[in-house]
Amino acid sequence: MTEEMEPQSRSGRFRTAIASFIEARRQAKLKGKDDDAEMASKYAYATWLADAARRVGQIQAVTHVLKATHPDARGSSLHVAPASLPSRPEIGSHLLGEDYAEDVVGNAAALDVFKLLKVVVDGRRLLDWMQAGDADLRAALSDDAELAEGWMSAFASLVRKEAQPSTHPMAKQIYWLVGEEPQDDGQYHLLQPMFSSTLAHAVHADIQEARFGEANKEARQAFRDKKSSRASYRDYRNLVARKLGGTKPQNISQLNSERGGVNYLLPSLPPPAWEQGRASNLLKRESALEVLHWYGGVRDLIRTFAKFLLDNPDPTMETRERREAIAQAIGQELAMFGVAVRARYPAGWTRDTACGLPLYEQVWLDPDRIDLPVRNDPEHQDWTTDDQAFREAYEFGDWPDQVAGRFGLWLNQQLRDKGLATMAGPEMRHWARQAILDVAWPIPLQRRAQGDAA
Repeated sequence: MTEEMEPQSRSGRFRTAIASFIEARRQAKLKGKDDDAEMASKYAYATWLADAARRVGQIQAVTHVLKATHPDARGSSLHVAPASLPSRPEIGSHLLGEDYAEDVVGNAAALDVFKLLKVVVDGRRLLDWMQAGDADLRAALSDDAELAEGWMSAFASLVRKEAQPSTHPMAKQIYWLVGEEPQDDGQYHLLQPMFSSTLAHAVHADIQEARFGEANKEARQAFRDKKSSRASYRDYRNLVARKLGGTKPQNISQLNSERGGVNYLLPSLPPPAWEQGRASNLLKRESALEVLHWYGGVRDLIRTFAKFLLDNPDPTMETRERREAIAQAIGQELAMFGVAVRARYPAGWTRDTACGLPLYEQVWLDPDRIDLPVRNDPEHQDWTTDDQAFREAYEFGDWPDQVAGRFGLWLNQQLRDKGLATMAGPEMRHWARQAILDVAWPIPLQRRAQGDAA
């Protein structure tokens, strides 16, 4: 062995990694049986590499797998690096950037070659070093420079592009004419894109972590047991598992085989909305807080808060911080409730005669009403009075304190309904006031500041 092939040298590390892989394949093949001359010859270093370099042409590294659409499709699979794709607002493989898993299609009997090329040496795969034409790896393959160069080229060709990609009727590549010239291929829109195996693999990994990851399992169990927990958990519901390849998922692709043929389908649903039942309308109500219980995570937070207080925790700093964190979270939900209402309703919605909210809640939830002109209708003098009162409350009133006070009373009642004595009003008002000041109050303050500057 020359100096360059010493185990401590870079070429030596390459050779050791390759030899270890080949030996592991040999041991797996033996399965406890006695070794023989034929087996030893087949798994000799140079013999196995020569055979692998021959078989690598039977497989291809890809990102988009044709057979995932239909196993009898005979067209081209594609290798398109996600980072090379144009940025789009929709979720797609372009979001994976440089962090993606390559798939392999072709003869399943040659997939061991891909496993070799995935072996990592010095932080990169052998495939990456092959494509870079690394001199030390070339020396590790063979002392015959010409032979080593041929093997390098063969292994590097795992990632290749066909000169003329082809499709197939089974690929179900459905196009829709969006122009006036059916002879012009550029005037068609693709309705059925190719299956992105790299994206499917990333989604599968995320769902598996959410379903079976230890941290997520512990947080989910704490939620089910109604126990306090600082961790949050993710949950994918109403999933459908589509099996690709039947009993032979490896016939579709390597990554499909690693997933056991399982490809998750997410439910096709409209965006979630917080309006549920009683929360669908704020008119004909004495207070907007009547629907707050159904907004976002308010109900769960109150349940958690009540459970925490009912457990009568020791009066420690940790207990105080936990109590304040939950109370602050509820106050922030109150602020976000106001944001959601202001985004949903048009300016001036509180002018509706069916609106029974107190004035301070009207100012909180309909601040843009201040930009509307005062109504001057001789037949409805009360309209003018209402608008003037609204303007005065907006500019000079103490509506944040009034909303905070009303919220404190409301939260006290919620906790009382769950078996707790009345909480201290000042503490509840403090958290509510902070949430309102952070989210709602800067709007009128900024407008007033602009007016003063003018």
